[in-house]
Amino acid sequence: MTIFKQIPAEDRVSTRTLLHEAIPITGTILSGTYGTLAAGTNIKNFTHGIFQSVYDYPYLSSSANHIFDISVGTSADGLVTSAQTIKKDNIYNQMAQVLAGYDKDGNIQKFDEDGDLTSGTKIDNCIFINFSRLLVKDEIKKGSFQMTLGVNGAYATPMSKLLDITDHQGATSFRVNSPAGEYGILYASSSTSGLLDTTAAQKVDIGGAPYWKAGLIYYQAGIAILSSSILSTTGSIGGLGILTDIGATKLDFDGSGNTLTGSIVASQITSSADFLRHRIQNIQFNNTIELNSTVYFCRVKHNEFNYSANPTYLTGSQIRVKQDKTDIPISYITSIGLYSADNQLLAVGKFSEPIRKDNNIELTFRARLDY
Repeated sequence: MTIFKQIPAEDRVSTRTLLHEAIPITGTILSGTYGTLAAGTNIKNFTHGIFQSVYDYPYLSSSANHIFDISVGTSADGLVTSAQTIKKDNIYNQMAQVLAGYDKDGNIQKFDEDGDLTSGTKIDNCIFINFSRLLVKDEIKKGSFQMTLGVNGAYATPMSKLLDITDHQGATSFRVNSPAGEYGILYASSSTSGLLDTTAAQKVDIGGAPYWKAGLIYYQAGIAILSSSILSTTGSIGGLGILTDIGATKLDFDGSGNTLTGSIVASQITSSADFLRHRIQNIQFNNTIELNSTVYFCRVKHNEFNYSANPTYLTGSQIRVKQDKTDIPISYITSIGLYSADNQLLAVGKFSEPIRKDNNIELTFRARLDY
């Protein structure tokens, strides 16, 4: 009687499937009614003041889900005279060493606008949005990230002018020179004519359309990095903004007349996070779930598994399913077990109903393991 059967290599097939879910995050969750900061029941600030956490329900509720964290970082070569200077520098260095890595001399590499870590314009002042693993799963789908910001100059009515931030062409033009996996460049664009400065150094043409470099997105890590330039004008601190300089009426990022760069310098980290949420209309992306499968084709020949290993198959030394000794033996297969090389049971597959087997029948069962 055959109990175990070796499954040859040609009967084992491995597959990889990518599943995607659409993740919409609306401004009503992030900042309450558009134009008004949330009451704060779903926004958690910590005594350390290093980052702010956003939840989809009041964070004290057992049903609340963590959505993302917001923090602010500045490099030591950027604007260093600021509130919480040491904390902002440490946050920047911590994120940079994880996401950008080290150069050949052992120095932490700075974030680069175009992903060329050896040269190019660096991002000195930035906001980090670290999405929760609950939403990102295995990674953010390349080319699916979209973020809409209100960039009207008046703080009270930010959504009358909108800035779109996407990982345009992220599916085909992502970078792989990060220790944290693959990442893409975030680009800003707008349907509002004259909103973005065509003379800004960040402007590039892609497929004949204008875009402005706005930051980076790390797909496996689930982290978006927004450059301070996205909510600053070209006439602001450092002159690195991408919005049109409209003279005295500059974009009021924090309600006190500061641009984003100015707020990063002057404000606490949690305050800057509040001001950014105030201008987020929505965020959406598709996550990715990587499903690996191994399919085993379990082939049963006509002369195999015609007897049951169950002791109750016999009664009084006679097979229960035989009425005459000339009858062919019959078994009923109810499950398949997959064993390791040392005969340790690893997985069991159950059938919805017993399957008849005798020496006139050959069967092939397809067992799939997902992990």
